[in-house]
Amino acid sequence: MSFHFAALIILASLIASAFFSGAETALTAASRVRIYALQKSGNARAAMVNRLIAQRGRLIGAMLLGGQVVTIAASSLTTNVLVNIVGDRGVVYATAIMTVLVVVFCEVLPKTVAIAYPDRVSLVIAPMVSFFVAIFWPVVATIETIVRALLSLAGLRIGERASMLSGHEELMGAVELLHREGGVARDERDMFGGLLELSELEVSDVMIHRTNMRAIDADLPPPDLVREVLASPYTRLPLWRGDPDNIIGVLHAKDLLRALAAAGGDASKLNIDDIALEAWFVPDTTSVRDQLQAFLRRKTHFALVVDEYGVVQGLVTLEDILEEIVGDIRDEHDVAIQGVRPQPDGSVIVDGSAPVRDLNRTMDWSLPDEEATTIAGLVIHEARTIPEPKQVFTFHGFRFEVLRKSRNRITALRVAPAARPGPAESGAGEDQ
Repeated sequence: MSFHFAALIILASLIASAFFSGAETALTAASRVRIYALQKSGNARAAMVNRLIAQRGRLIGAMLLGGQVVTIAASSLTTNVLVNIVGDRGVVYATAIMTVLVVVFCEVLPKTVAIAYPDRVSLVIAPMVSFFVAIFWPVVATIETIVRALLSLAGLRIGERASMLSGHEELMGAVELLHREGGVARDERDMFGGLLELSELEVSDVMIHRTNMRAIDADLPPPDLVREVLASPYTRLPLWRGDPDNIIGVLHAKDLLRALAAAGGDASKLNIDDIALEAWFVPDTTSVRDQLQAFLRRKTHFALVVDEYGVVQGLVTLEDILEEIVGDIRDEHDVAIQGVRPQPDGSVIVDGSAPVRDLNRTMDWSLPDEEATTIAGLVIHEARTIPEPKQVFTFHGFRFEVLRKSRNRITALRVAPAARPGPAESGAGEDQ
């Protein structure tokens, strides 16, 4: 074999090795979401890429097989040529030369390009890769059978392992990663996160607690009851009779105004029992996603939340659920409640009833919300006691100072990032 012909074969083998190396990297790094979107728009090569990615084991096996064959062939031929030219020292020269050529031009260079432009490279090389996968498949299948047999001897069963993350968790992780890299804005991240977490939340996590729920005594004189409804910022109000826990129905402001107009404006002629709607009670353990679907099916926006004993715990509205996705929604009749008040020293004064999720969203914090819904509940849970005013606790990287307390309820706290983590991270407190 002439030197020039051998050189051409070596060059072709190195180019083929670079192709197989770059193809493996590009196709494993390609974004399945973007490629799928291209396929939906009618891109034939994107469909080819998706088929290759779907059979990832066969793809990687074929690329590794092709790369190893041409690399070994190039190394063997180079060694043979140099041994004929310089004798036994040719083995050393061939090893040094091929190591540099393979590492630089067959591994680092093609993989760098492929990882920088995975989608673009995948679309370009998809037809050729498909050809080689089809050609090498019988050999790859044989190798896979041998490998699986060897692994089974060690007690390993490939293909039986499940993903450690659910689809929702993978999406949440992807959105968070894109946010950190600057590809997704904070508001968009919060909206994605809120939407994905609907199935993990219960209505008790998003409801308006009974202590903040505005209800009306159905036995009030009709004129007084009309004044109560007009003074309320809400259009739907629970009605109780005899005891605030005895909810007998729901009064809609529009229904009341219609009845008032039909009575010629004379409120004394109104019969509230005829105007009130039937109350809808839902368990506090209902998932927020299921409750959203129930609202859509019933074409209503309002439900009362009860515990396992049938005691009313609060109320939930369609707006409460939408706010979990898009953030706080305020209209011209909402009462502005300043539950979060940043201070010049960097701390934040927070109402005890402020939800942890809302605080995280407002301040871009990451306080846990699994064990408690409100910030006061979180402090009580971590402290394992009902703290007194001026007590200070440090946990989860933040310093919590109790400012005010009403009976057994914490009504105000000062929250600030802790100066440095220490032994108090476990939830220990100190008196001031």
